[in-house]
Amino acid sequence: MADQATTAPPFTLAALSRLDARQKMGAAVAIALAIAILVGAVLWTKEASYGVLFSNLSDQDGGQIVTALQQQNIPYKFSSGGGAIMVPVGMVHDARLRLASQGLPKGGLVGFEVMENQKLGISQFAEQINYQRGLEGELARTIQTLSAVRGARVHLAIPKQTAFLRDDLKPSASVLVGLQPGRSLEAAQIAGIVHLVSSSVPQLNPAQVSVIDQNGNLISAQQDAQKNASLNPSQLKYVRDVETQYLQRVETILEPLVGRGNFRAQVAAELDFSHVDQVAETYRPNPAAEAAIRSQQTAESGAGNPPAIGIPGALSNQPPVPATAPLTNPQVGGAAGVGAGGLNNNYTRNATINYEVDKTVRHTRGATGMVKRLSVAVVVNHKKGPENDNKPGKPPSAEELKRINDLVREAVGFSQARGDSINVAAASFVAPEPEVLPEIQLWQDPELVALGKELGKYLVFALIVYLIWTKLMKPLFEMLAAAAQRAEAERKAEAARMRDTSEAYRATHGMATYDDKVKAARETAQQDPKQVAEMIKGWMGANGT
Repeated sequence: MADQATTAPPFTLAALSRLDARQKMGAAVAIALAIAILVGAVLWTKEASYGVLFSNLSDQDGGQIVTALQQQNIPYKFSSGGGAIMVPVGMVHDARLRLASQGLPKGGLVGFEVMENQKLGISQFAEQINYQRGLEGELARTIQTLSAVRGARVHLAIPKQTAFLRDDLKPSASVLVGLQPGRSLEAAQIAGIVHLVSSSVPQLNPAQVSVIDQNGNLISAQQDAQKNASLNPSQLKYVRDVETQYLQRVETILEPLVGRGNFRAQVAAELDFSHVDQVAETYRPNPAAEAAIRSQQTAESGAGNPPAIGIPGALSNQPPVPATAPLTNPQVGGAAGVGAGGLNNNYTRNATINYEVDKTVRHTRGATGMVKRLSVAVVVNHKKGPENDNKPGKPPSAEELKRINDLVREAVGFSQARGDSINVAAASFVAPEPEVLPEIQLWQDPELVALGKELGKYLVFALIVYLIWTKLMKPLFEMLAAAAQRAEAERKAEAARMRDTSEAYRATHGMATYDDKVKAARETAQQDPKQVAEMIKGWMGANGT
């Protein structure tokens, strides 16, 4: 029987037709189930991986994006938490560009597109409200482009224009910004937001713009306080630039002497950003040799006699007249007293000379950003021996330290009057420990994980095929083969039995007529009806094949 089983012909439709209804139903169900599992496995292995198209969308934007994807026949699905819309990886960038051409996502804000569909007969008040809504939305969209800003809302208070100056009100604005986790706005960015909003609304003073973060903190006021209390960002940057410049000078002059990495230097600069205007008036002592005469006045008086006649200045060249005591007797008849020689002694001469006042006026304006004081610190490493020498390095000598100190003084422009200080010290540097990156296990490598997932799909597909073959198809084929083998054995047994019956009949009756054969068949049918039925069934099966 084993040889017959191995050499049995494959099953045929005749063998399949000999199965009962239960076996046929089971075979059909097994074949259908195997086909369904194979098709599902193929589709699962060929399924495209999805990437994030947009995340953290508002409900309004999410609905519009889903509608646009459906219209463009782009497959999509939602993430497990529902916070992101995902499309196949190969279509992410194409879908983003298509949606961007439609203005999606809008961020839940209404911009100037609200002015595109103006109804006929709209009132001036409604038109002004739509314009204000559009302006607020456009400003909010612009602010959201900052990397640290996650969301923004802008509220404008624009008063109605009036012709009366006493009733004229200035506009104001409030900006609410939602920052990214762990991010903050710098002072320059806050000032930029204030300037952006104030420049977009006519007659809006930057002082009337308030910027608030998601925690309710008035960050614009903090920025103003910091600006008034300390240095502004531009001044801080200038201080860093000055310190960096001095540090580069020190590094440039010390690197050829001690080598790269064998010294460390730091410079701290104290700058004066105050504006000083000074006016000074200086007077020099009088008289000065180069003093100029401003005015000169001469007064002369006499007692009635004419002044002296002669060359001017002759009297000044003659010796003075001897002094005489005045007469105590009263004069007679108005005659003047006459001294010796008949000259008048009452004649006087006065001279006044005014010199120019020597004054110097000096107006001085001090430059901002002047260096008030410098502090320089330099640490020099000990000299190292040969590489194979484990002995500690030798510190620099006092002369070497003094030379380094002198070079640094000259490099930074040391000023004793300014109060500058320089400190040069020697120390043995500690070798930095090599940075040890955490070892990534094989199962933590992203590339290997992705490759493993891809290979896992094919392994699962192969396992499914194996199970289908061993649990469904192979038993089914074995059942059909057994049915075909059994049918073949029955056919051969029936043929042998018919041959034996025919030979026995011939041996018993010999050559007979047709009537004798019919009579013999009837007798055989009466004696063994079961054998006759099997024989007829075999005939019918043989004719069917």
